[in-house]
Amino acid sequence: MSPSTQSNFQFKRQDLNPCTVQLDVVCDPDQVEAGFNQTAKQYAKRMKVPGFRPGTAPRSVVERMVNPDEYLNAVVEAVVGQTLKQALDAEALTADKPPAVTVTKFEPNEKSLEYSAKVPLPPVVKLGDYKGIEVFRNAIEVTEDEIEKQIEDLRNRRGQREAVVGGVQPGDNAVVNIRLASEEGEGRTFMVIAGQTFPTLDAALTGMVPEELKSTKLEFPKSFQEADWAGKSHDVILTVRSATTVRAPMLDDEFAKSLDAGNVEELREKVREGLRLAKESISQEMVNEQLFDKVVAASEIHVPDTAWESVATQRLREQAAELQQAGKTLEDYAKENGMTLDELVQAQQNEAKMHVQRAVLIEHIFKAEDMQFTNEEVNRQFLQIAYENRVPKSELRRFAKKYGGAVKDEILFRSMYQQVVGLLNQHAKFLGGEAAPQAPAPKKPAAKKKKAE
Repeated sequence: MSPSTQSNFQFKRQDLNPCTVQLDVVCDPDQVEAGFNQTAKQYAKRMKVPGFRPGTAPRSVVERMVNPDEYLNAVVEAVVGQTLKQALDAEALTADKPPAVTVTKFEPNEKSLEYSAKVPLPPVVKLGDYKGIEVFRNAIEVTEDEIEKQIEDLRNRRGQREAVVGGVQPGDNAVVNIRLASEEGEGRTFMVIAGQTFPTLDAALTGMVPEELKSTKLEFPKSFQEADWAGKSHDVILTVRSATTVRAPMLDDEFAKSLDAGNVEELREKVREGLRLAKESISQEMVNEQLFDKVVAASEIHVPDTAWESVATQRLREQAAELQQAGKTLEDYAKENGMTLDELVQAQQNEAKMHVQRAVLIEHIFKAEDMQFTNEEVNRQFLQIAYENRVPKSELRRFAKKYGGAVKDEILFRSMYQQVVGLLNQHAKFLGGEAAPQAPAPKKPAAKKKKAE
């Protein structure tokens, strides 16, 4: 890494990896002054200044009439645009995408500007073997117990909630108050599902009726949400404030028809098929994960840092906005998931880099196999995106006209993904169950929510 000079400014080049170059630039005061003059002229052309023809107002007048922060940002953009181009030309670099610029020093009065630019170069990829990869696939089996549980869940969802009469039973919802026997006051109130709390509380709740008091001893688990009680044993006064249960409909042909099945037996078959498809989808996703992990490991893939850094930054912003609506911060989320904020950021960066590497890998296999986009596949992916955005059929034409350009890259990537993942599955060597013919389109990662115990 050595300093270079070009047109009275200095810069240092640092090769961060095979496709990311960092340029640290120190601008000459004359270049900064030229940036001020250029920006002032551009503003003057757009402004109406009394006593001056458009574009002729002097810089001193223009600077008094504009927003200073906006104006200075425009000056920086002008100077960076000119000097960065000179630095790229001097190093014979062609950026694959716009460089990521970070201003490290800007003192307008002293005409001093320094910045760092990460220049992304085209990805460097050397494909390893991607045919004949050995992967494990679970056998798909749906048991009668799973079918019965699913039908029971369907009945409960269609059931009516009513007050508990004969005492709390597992599965009932209850509002309970727990007060330490050694303390005065109102105690602490919790909403629970009987049978899903912790052993001593589940046992104590069973059979209790609303407003009943019980003196008992509870062994609070270490994971209990109240930190000062967690992992300790306390004598308590337990009160059930209220309790409700679900009265499920009878499992008969009438109930089956309400779910678009002719009778109970047809309902069981529909449930069986739904469970099979769900298991097959999960199994296929696991296969795809194995395939991509092994192809990436067998290949040499370098991607520019700016690609995955921008993805990680955007995801963290989205996460922060989602958490803000719930009254939380990224620090809160990290702590709830056993991480520091730095560890959360690093995890998002690792995830982003993995996704960018996979995207580049998919594109290179697509080209290596001379695959082509088909109208049928492109239309299918467009309809899928419209479905995900809950666009009714009557609005498809308007959706395509308004958002077609915006979702074009996503449509093309999904089309590439489907063809490439199909090829990998077609040539894979499966250990275990049978291979599925196709894989689902990739899904956008979502923040995982942790349920309090």
